[in-house]
Amino acid sequence: MIGVLLVLLLLPFLLYIAAPQIRKMLSSGVCTSTIQLPGKVAVVTGANTGIGKETAKELAQRGARVYLACRDVQKGELVAREIQIMTGNQQVLVRKLDLADTKSIRTFAKGFLAEEKHLHILINNAGVMMCPYSKTADGFEMHMGVNHLGHFLLTHLLLEKLKESTPSRVVNVSSLAHHLGRIHFHNLQGCGVTTYSVHPGTVDSELVRHSSLMRWIWWLFSFFIKTPQQGAQTSLYCALTEGLEVLSGNHFSDCRVAWVSAQARNETVARRLWDVSCDLLGIPVD
Repeated sequence: MIGVLLVLLLLPFLLYIAAPQIRKMLSSGVCTSTIQLPGKVAVVTGANTGIGKETAKELAQRGARVYLACRDVQKGELVAREIQIMTGNQQVLVRKLDLADTKSIRTFAKGFLAEEKHLHILINNAGVMMCPYSKTADGFEMHMGVNHLGHFLLTHLLLEKLKESTPSRVVNVSSLAHHLGRIHFHNLQGCGVTTYSVHPGTVDSELVRHSSLMRWIWWLFSFFIKTPQQGAQTSLYCALTEGLEVLSGNHFSDCRVAWVSAQARNETVARRLWDVSCDLLGIPVD
């Protein structure tokens, strides 16, 4: 009996000690690409925290000129300085981007297009989850407005620059992104821009900040939840791996092609989502 009680008392401590190995076993996908990125330009949304921060840091480490597209510029500047110190790459820049405001998105895109001649990597990483019901500046429900419509508009505005910079890649990180991945593949086939959607896994990030219940669950199962660095691996894999162009339009998880929902494979639904998105954002339907 005493032995059982002792085990129960020691279990949390033992799990804490074993947590790194547990996470490593559960996080099987690792980006092993050794490609370097001098002269390349990348934009990462939501890059001032979590997966976005780790993704931006790795791109900077490889020599890319990296734009941290963030709503909180002050926090972004702190992160940019941290990345500059860690990587020795001073070409880490911060620009304001509020995906809940189409005016902010257009302002960001206009400034970027005036500032840069090329764009080789666009990582649509920012997102919200389980936030209280609210609307964007344009009246869209917050989740739909930020996670889908905001990135849809941003990609549209930067698309010509991506085409001019081929080979270039778009990586979408969100629960809805595999819809975007398939639609972009259909529309961009043959133009040199390839697209990938990514499920990063269950990651310790600020996404659950709006839900006390989810924060508690995240804490309870923290031993099994990926770190932001682990969560960034599939984004990096899709952005950097050579020869991945033939898999453009696919959905990835743990650095390999993953199953997608039936709706994501339905061309009629995909076309409708595209048309509705264009209509809501005032984009001419092609």
